[in-house]
Amino acid sequence: MAFDRVAVIGLGYIGLPTAAVLASRKLEVIGVDVQPSVVDTINRGEIHIVEPDLDMVVKAAVNQGYLRASLTPEPADAFLIAVPTPFQGDHQPDLSYIEAAGRAIAPVLKSGDLVILESTSPVGATEQLAEWLADERPDLSFPQQSGDASDIRIAHCPERVLPGHVLRELVQNDRVVGGMTPSCSAAAVDLYRQFVDADCLVTDVRTAEMCKLTENSFRDVNIAFANELSLICDRHGIDVWNLIRLANHHPRVQILQPGPGVGGHCIAVDPWFIVSQTPEEARLIRTARERNDGKPTFVADRIEAQANALGIRDIVCMGITFKPDIDDVRQSPSLIVVRQLLDRGFRLSIVEPNLQQIPEELEPHRPQLISLEEALSRHSDALFSVLVAHQQFQPPDILEGRHALDFCGALAGGR
Repeated sequence: MAFDRVAVIGLGYIGLPTAAVLASRKLEVIGVDVQPSVVDTINRGEIHIVEPDLDMVVKAAVNQGYLRASLTPEPADAFLIAVPTPFQGDHQPDLSYIEAAGRAIAPVLKSGDLVILESTSPVGATEQLAEWLADERPDLSFPQQSGDASDIRIAHCPERVLPGHVLRELVQNDRVVGGMTPSCSAAAVDLYRQFVDADCLVTDVRTAEMCKLTENSFRDVNIAFANELSLICDRHGIDVWNLIRLANHHPRVQILQPGPGVGGHCIAVDPWFIVSQTPEEARLIRTARERNDGKPTFVADRIEAQANALGIRDIVCMGITFKPDIDDVRQSPSLIVVRQLLDRGFRLSIVEPNLQQIPEELEPHRPQLISLEEALSRHSDALFSVLVAHQQFQPPDILEGRHALDFCGALAGGR
């Protein structure tokens, strides 16, 4: 199947790199986003997120005329939907962004087009997208109506990339492709082969949806074990980092590293999609999620106890993104720790080398964002709390002689 023009709906941490990689293959790509500032930034050949080398790829694609951004969808041969799929307050999936994207592209669909949902979704979301599209375009046929003979092909292909390595992993990672029919899968594989050097593993649409949820739930459960182990070791006065290092010398043991919790748009969210649909069966997954969600409060309690013991009210929080060396604060457990400390009346300064300003969600307190050099020179008597293992925090003697707590293993011995 030939694709002369591809539309990518949603130009965030997944959509923009995907659009850029497609454009680097000399395909005409239209990126669609609802934020005018994002559209303007990309059309200047610039980027609004932190991702290594992405700025160069976007600049080249825009300057060569293969990539441009728009506020509204335009006709294309394939549509990749990469919009957020958060959960609501009761941990129920919020598919409103997917619905909005589907209804937005529906007016420009034509017979022969391919629609791929890349957003991580609960089982059945792709079929629901197909129903929304059918509601908007009764003049076209869809897979749930006409099977392989449908006018529109629809598939699910979840992203499987690691922030900080997105451009490489978009090309090198295997892709799971689940079409609503065999012809839907075949069309999607044709598109991904334009830029994916790895295998395209074909399955049905529901298995593809469940696959991404399974991958992230597996990781969440294993992180929960490490985080629970850190709580047990704290009670016994054991250095958890040394314990894990020793245990991992067993040939069949590979324990992950504990941290202040679990964040990001995937691991902190996706397991709840499974729990919401099968609550009686997903008991281990729920328990792991609750353990990881509870870790920030343990960290805040630990900081408060140490500060009180030292008679300190000034705290320097080192890192507030959800993982090292990126600017993404979505579902960041470190932000939860910061908010709790602010609510408890501590005076906070934040060292976050990947951000230019403090996230709005820390209103009304608005703690000061300072450089590491400023923190070391101006806050010698503060309690330093390392929450994210950024490269800048890695030298083992960086906080030597300071009051310090390490919750991510950035310092020597994890102390």
